Amino acid sequence: MAQVKALAYIHGWVVHHSQPSMTRTGRYMTMGSVGFPDLVMAHRDKGLIFAELKTEKGKTTVAQDYWRSSLERHVEYYVWRPSDFDFIAQRLASC
Repeated sequence: MAQVKALAYIHGWVVHHSQPSMTRTGRYMTMGSVGFPDLVMAHRDKGLIFAELKTEKGKTTVAQDYWRSSLERHVEYYVWRPSDFDFIAQRLASC
C-alpha cells in the first residue's frame, strides 16, 4: 500500500484511501460501502484508477467482485499484487 501510494504521489496523482476507524466496541472497520476498492487515484492528464491491493495469494470477496464488475467497464480497475509492481510503476508514470 505504502509503495503504491508513494509512486502515485511522485507522479502527481491524488489518492484516496479509506482508513479503518475504531468503533464503539473497539473493533476496527473501514467505513463506507463493503468491498469498495482500496485506492482511488485521479490525475488530470493520466486518468482515473480504482485499485484493489492483494497479496500474491489473496482472493477478492464477493463484495469486491461486485464493485469490480460495476466499475471496470467505465474506468480503469485493477487487482494489484506485489508481482505487478513493475506494471504499477509504469502505469502511474505514463501519460
